[in-house]
Amino acid sequence: MTADALLERLATLVPEATVFPRDATRGDAVIVVERAAARAVLESLRDHPELRFEQLSDLTVVDYLGRTPRFEVVYQLYSITLNHRVRVKVPVPADVAVVPTATSLWKSANWAEREAWDMFGIRFDGHPDLRRILMYPEFQGHPLRKDYPVAQRQPLVPERDPIAQPWYPRRNGAD
Repeated sequence: MTADALLERLATLVPEATVFPRDATRGDAVIVVERAAARAVLESLRDHPELRFEQLSDLTVVDYLGRTPRFEVVYQLYSITLNHRVRVKVPVPADVAVVPTATSLWKSANWAEREAWDMFGIRFDGHPDLRRILMYPEFQGHPLRKDYPVAQRQPLVPERDPIAQPWYPRRNGAD
């Protein structure tokens, strides 16, 4: 299916999405979905037999400081079977930076959502293990936000023995 045909099908199959013309998006198939409908739309994109987006290639966040809504969560989806791609953008306001998780749809969302939380502060509602992945647990703030103070000093963390006191929380007494 060509990108133009994909956009036509997306406009029909996903009426909750705003479909952008291909020439306006540098030749890519791009749709914008409201946050409330994001989970249902992502599931439809994965499960519909004409679309079959089996792979979440990437998930990232864009910070548009000074714009409302401030953030966009961006999902890059790929259909291995049908060889087509789509970019799904979900606008997220800064005051309630929460999006439904996609971890039950694609396992690759697990680490990508953790990174988005760690770097930008976007919470993923329903995520099974939303904790820092790149920064240490005591780190304050989210360093990829455009308003993050570059000169901010972080709390000193005492040296710890990683065997006796690991970074991750122990679960059910298991080591």
